Order: sequence, then C-alpha cells, then structure tokens
Amino acid sequence: MATWNLSNTKHHVLICNGSSCTEVGSEELTQAIRKEISDRQVDDTIHTTRTRCNGRCHDKCVVIAYPKGTWYKDLKPEDASPFVDSLLANEAYTEKVSHSFLGDGFVRAEGVVAGVTKDKEKVIRVSKIK
Repeated sequence: MATWNLSNTKHHVLICNGSSCTEVGSEELTQAIRKEISDRQVDDTIHTTRTRCNGRCHDKCVVIAYPKGTWYKDLKPEDASPFVDSLLANEAYTEKVSHSFLGDGFVRAEGVVAGVTKDKEKVIRVSKIK
C-alpha cells in the first residue's frame, strides 16, 4: 500500500464504484479519468479515490470533486477529458453537475431527482403507508 504525499493536491475526486454505477461502466470511467490525469502529468494536483456506493444510484455514474464539493451525474469515459479540464480550470463541468455545495448546504441542479429522505423513521413510515 502506498502513502501518498498530498501536499500539492488541489482536487480530490471520489469515483463511485458501487453496484449500480459498476453496472453502467464505473470501472471504465475510473480508468479513463485516471489515464487523463496521468497523461497530463497532474497526478500531484488531482488525487482520485474509488468509493463504494455514494447513495445517488439514480445519477449513475457518480463522481464527487472536492474541495468545492460538486457532485456529478451520468459521467461516462468520454467525459474524462472535459471533466479534468474543468478541474484544472477550477470550474464545474456544468453539463453533468447534480449538486453544488454553497457553504451551508447542497443545491440540486434543475431536473435532478431529489431522492428519499435520510431520516430512517420517515422512510419506514412512508414504506408502511404504500
């Protein structure tokens, strides 16, 4: 196992490899983003982490970029280049944004499904009603 020196890291990219995302190509997306980063020799600037489910299966493939806290949806391997372009320009890849962090919470992009509440009591009550 490696212990990376993150002192030059400006972006941390979390790439969902949960089961729903894996079914639609998250492994290929992960490799495409990592190849783009490597080809541009910006490994010191952009660090990637493959995750398990991030809880937005409707938006598969999901990628989250920090420190801005921008969540992306429907990413495909062909999005790797413009996605890395956006990181290096310190901008959002606007065509694929699902949620943006505005300092006091997340704002959902227009047309993005809200999803279910994280309050387990409410989820149980709603499922019993149906």
